[in-house]
Amino acid sequence: MPVNGRSHIRIARPSRDLAAAERFWKDGLGLDVVFRKEQGGGPGEHALLMVGWPDASWHLELVHEAAAPVRPRPTEEDLLVVYVDGEVPDDLVARLEAHGGRRVLSPNPYWNEWGVTVEDPDGYRLVLSTRAWSNS
Repeated sequence: MPVNGRSHIRIARPSRDLAAAERFWKDGLGLDVVFRKEQGGGPGEHALLMVGWPDASWHLELVHEAAAPVRPRPTEEDLLVVYVDGEVPDDLVARLEAHGGRRVLSPNPYWNEWGVTVEDPDGYRLVLSTRAWSNS
């Protein structure tokens, strides 16, 4: 199979707390749990949580290894942008905050003008953009 625009994308990130991450991404944003693996007992074994929308061509993988945790190190520019194509619903932002998110201002004024930025429990930023995505 060639690599092209139909190739599925997995965005992989470390997480300090998979339960907190799941609350934010599943209960807050509304993603589904696509796959889950509990931590095994051997060296290098880790817990894994994959979340996404079933019809999307991407999913988010969150990993935690209790014996050797990798600390998330997001910057203010590590963004996952979801194009809402309209106003960002206040109840969605409130739900994200109620499930461990924290609304923040972006250092990039573009995202403050065209969306709402919310940090997940690991400090990664989700931008809900009021714009529609266009390839042109």
